Amino acid sequence: MATNNVNYNQLNSFLKSVQAEDIPGSILIFGDPYLIKHAFKTLSSFLLGNDEDNKQFALDILEGGSVSMGDIIEQVSTFSFLVPKKIVAVKNAPLFQIKQGSQDISFSQSDLDHLTDFIGKGIPSNHSLIFTTNLIDKRKKIYKIIADKGLIIDCSVATGVRKSDIDEQRAVLQSIAGKILAASKKTLDNQTFHALVDLTGFNLDLFVQNIGKLIAYCGKREIISLADVKSVIIRDKKDPIFNLTNAFMAKDVKNSLFYLNSLFNEGFHPLQILKSFENQTRKLILVKCFTEQFFGNNTTINLKRINFNSFKQSVLPKIIDYDKQTKKDSERQDDYLIMKSSKTKKKKQTNKSTDLFLAPNPKNAYPVFQIFQKSENFSLNELNQALIFLSDLDYRLKSSSFDARTAIENFIINTCSKRGFVYVEKN
Repeated sequence: MATNNVNYNQLNSFLKSVQAEDIPGSILIFGDPYLIKHAFKTLSSFLLGNDEDNKQFALDILEGGSVSMGDIIEQVSTFSFLVPKKIVAVKNAPLFQIKQGSQDISFSQSDLDHLTDFIGKGIPSNHSLIFTTNLIDKRKKIYKIIADKGLIIDCSVATGVRKSDIDEQRAVLQSIAGKILAASKKTLDNQTFHALVDLTGFNLDLFVQNIGKLIAYCGKREIISLADVKSVIIRDKKDPIFNLTNAFMAKDVKNSLFYLNSLFNEGFHPLQILKSFENQTRKLILVKCFTEQFFGNNTTINLKRINFNSFKQSVLPKIIDYDKQTKKDSERQDDYLIMKSSKTKKKKQTNKSTDLFLAPNPKNAYPVFQIFQKSENFSLNELNQALIFLSDLDYRLKSSSFDARTAIENFIINTCSKRGFVYVEKN
């Protein structure tokens, strides 16, 4: 049979186009745990039919990390006297991970080679071996043999912070919410949906639980309101640290303090938070220096009001040229240092840091556009003052004991104030 690589949202249509006997014996399902669970349920029901007795005797579920490769292969190779079909499912299979704990059974290279040979020779007729895992490595031999001989179901969802990643996450949440609400004959508007997402974050299991709570809470009412969300849902979202830095760059004191408190409650160390502020402040200083160098008092360029397309046409080319020159200067400096070094065997660095680049990935220009716009909220002097303060605070955190949370809160309030942040006098 031809190789199959199916996305989770194409699974239903794929299964309608094939017969159960056409599904290969080796199957890998990877990605988001919630989507994996539903893909497995859909696939196993298709393979075994709707007979509950058939499912009871034909489905063996093993927990990866606690079962040996020998036991897995033996289970798949053993025929049942009660039912003609058999599925052996290995949940959270450690096919691509190293051993995590002393009690875990970690597959050796010999185990994986044995499994590869077993799959290569073919799974017994009417038997299926299904592996589920969160992460994969397409370079591994075991992935390639399943891709060649079996079926791969991709349940992954983008986890990044780019606009395209966030749009993909929202689309998945909307799709799941739509199916659940339609089954319960309920609806909610966009404002209510976004409020629910803001409280939950991209956690599909938690999101589904909260939808269920709202359905139960609104009773016979068909419309779930924003007031329902505020009354029922507790904020369970784990905030990534970029939410804090984004609010800070927007000079949004209220949300900056909110996200700061959330991160401390989640167990973030003050130095982690401090380092994120330092990195963001350095990047803003680079941006301000660039804009002053290339645009100065040019009133035709208003970075605060410029749209994305205009930014790509008029500003991004200058940024790319600037980064190219920065790279050349950095390489020239490295060459000079190597030449002067007494260690003649020292090799030239090939993996250069991109910290000095304004657009490390020019193809993804939207984050660059955003930071250029938000840089207009600060003067260069304010940013220099902020960086000096953060450096001093870093030293204090590493050399003494004091209330770091209050110090960072004061930093946010002072930096985001309209009067501007003054920490040290000039000169």
